[in-house]
Amino acid sequence: MTERELLMKILKYSRQRESIKTCLSARTDHPTADMIYTDIKEEFPNISLGTVYRNLNLLWELGEVQKLTCTDGKDHFDWNTTPHYHFICKRCGAVLDLPMSPHEELECQAQKALGGVIDSHTVYFYGFCMSCTQNT
Repeated sequence: MTERELLMKILKYSRQRESIKTCLSARTDHPTADMIYTDIKEEFPNISLGTVYRNLNLLWELGEVQKLTCTDGKDHFDWNTTPHYHFICKRCGAVLDLPMSPHEELECQAQKALGGVIDSHTVYFYGFCMSCTQNT
């Protein structure tokens, strides 16, 4: 049994955490904790923003979600944990998945340059999304 599986067995079931997971899994916009809090508050009026933050960070530590640190200074969360790239709009702040495969050769080149071991990488592309480009 892996450490993650063991922790999941020990971890007490939480309706609030399950609701956060359900909310996040239904979204593709990479919401912040504040955005999820607003959605969850309808189902759990007494939930605190701190509870949402703690549960999102726990889910991230367990590898069930990705945490993206963006230029707006806020963490954004992504249900999709498979390796993929993101685009961040410099005007509206949208965080979008890029429909392209990660480039393993980039890791190979970086590992050669480092001389150590690289097991993953994160790449953000910046520019202006289609909506912002069309509204200019």
